Amino acid sequence: MINGFSLATTAEPEAANSGTNVLAALFGLLLLVGISAGVYAFFVGHEHAYNNTREVPWGLLISTYAFFAITSTGLCLLAAISHVFGGNKIAPLANRMVWLSLVTIISAFTVIGMEIENPWRMAIYNVISPNPTSNIWWMGTLYGLAVGFVILEFWLILNRQYKLAIGIGILGALAEVGANSCLGGVFATLPSHPFWYGGQLPVYFLACAFLSGSAAAVMFTHYAHLIRRKRMSETVYHGVQSAGKVLLLMLILVSVATFWKMVSFYVGGTHLGRLAADSLISGPLSTNFWLFEVGIGLAGPILLLALTRVRSVPAMSTAALMALVGMFVSRMDMVIAGQIVPPYPEVFNAPTYLSYTPSAAEWMVAMAGIGLTGVAFLLGERLFGMIFKEHAH
Repeated sequence: MINGFSLATTAEPEAANSGTNVLAALFGLLLLVGISAGVYAFFVGHEHAYNNTREVPWGLLISTYAFFAITSTGLCLLAAISHVFGGNKIAPLANRMVWLSLVTIISAFTVIGMEIENPWRMAIYNVISPNPTSNIWWMGTLYGLAVGFVILEFWLILNRQYKLAIGIGILGALAEVGANSCLGGVFATLPSHPFWYGGQLPVYFLACAFLSGSAAAVMFTHYAHLIRRKRMSETVYHGVQSAGKVLLLMLILVSVATFWKMVSFYVGGTHLGRLAADSLISGPLSTNFWLFEVGIGLAGPILLLALTRVRSVPAMSTAALMALVGMFVSRMDMVIAGQIVPPYPEVFNAPTYLSYTPSAAEWMVAMAGIGLTGVAFLLGERLFGMIFKEHAH
């Protein structure tokens, strides 16, 4: 027992069984392989292990970082809202969302740490040489603060100091929103990449945060009950149903935003922006866009949730998984489409589209983020399962 906290009062041994142990081992193997690939890249050189080039410097690992960071923001925001406005239906999911928010942002840092060639320099110079005019500096600083706030919030929840935890949770949510906005600003303030440039992305990323956060809340709550082989209580069911309604609303809003973003390039947008949009509509990224981003990620979940009227937990969980897959591919499409159009094709006699395909090492590092999230989720259910059941506070 430390400062009033004891695993004896929070642990739930029944969440650990042969099935979850096997799952944890598989996720752990995924994490180990991914980290090994990242370490390999440090030794042989990122330019040899990853397929990024000077023309396409950002690839799969940047999009994977964005996916996990945006999901963390959504979970943190939903948890803070449900904690602040106590007594609402989504409150039974709040404590688990705080843990998942911490897990996903650490997964994001793990991936970006192996993408940056000298991550230790970033940590050092972020402190001793700050640049307040840089979106990337603000993004890193605010996400760093958010991690500290969420860790402290979860520790206070473990110690049942709920009032103080709510205050810290609000600070964490504000830091995450600011960081999420700056993440969008990193892309939105680059006029040389017209597919990104403009004021939409920071707001779009916030909408995606609510979408990914609500999807993760639904899916992981369902999985938490599956591994226990227990039926949801009525209060938890209503919480999942409320999160499912948030998910449906955000799916519709993101679908509308995606539609108008694409339309804008064909009714007055720049030629380079139109070429980037073409890469998604009918070009090299069209399968990703139509099958995964639109079909599996937006249209499919909307139809599934609407047809089941947000009442079936398996249907909501399936829709949530589909939405998260769509968000993952959407981040990758956005990052790649913004770079594969040469900025001066007439000068350099460049092809219509530059080539980029993630290397095996990049995929393994990206999977490390998924492995870490899976292991931490299962470990959290084993060690803090009783805390996740508490919501009356």
